[in-house]
Amino acid sequence: MDIKIELIIVTQLIVAFILGGIIGLEREKRGNSAGIRTYAAVTLGAALFTLIGIHTTDTTAAGRIVANIVTGVGFLGAGIIYKDDDKGLTQGLTTASSIWATAAVGVAVAYNMYLIAVTATITLYFLLALHHFRWYIKLKEKWAEKYNSSSPEEGHEH
Repeated sequence: MDIKIELIIVTQLIVAFILGGIIGLEREKRGNSAGIRTYAAVTLGAALFTLIGIHTTDTTAAGRIVANIVTGVGFLGAGIIYKDDDKGLTQGLTTASSIWATAAVGVAVAYNMYLIAVTATITLYFLLALHHFRWYIKLKEKWAEKYNSSSPEEGHEH
C-alpha cells in the first residue's frame, strides 16, 4: 500500500478516535464506567475495520464488515443492559444504544463522511447530556404528572 494512502488512513483513525472521545467525555464527566476510552475505542475500531474492508481487493468486503460491526457492537451493547429487579428498573439502555450509534460515527469517518460524523457526534453528545438540562427535567416532571408515570429520575442512567 502506498504511504500516502496509509497516512490518509492514519488521519481518519485519529479523527474517529477524537470524535469517539468527545462523545465519551460526556459520560466520563458524569462518572459512567463507559467513558472516553470506551467510546474512542468503539469509533476507532469501527473505522479501522471499515477501512480495512474498503482497501481490500474484495469489493464486497466493506459492506460485510460494516454489517458485522452493527451486529457485533449490538451484541456488546446487549451485555451492558441489565435489569435491577430490586428497583424494578432496566439499566444500561442509554449506554448500549449510544455505543452502538458511536460505531456508526467510526464507519462514517472511514467512508469520508466527515460532516455526517461530526453532526452525529454533536447530536450524540447532546442526547447524552440532555437529562442534565433544567428545561428537560421540568418537561419530564410535567409528563410524569400528566401521565401518572414514575418520577422523572426513575430509570435514569447515571
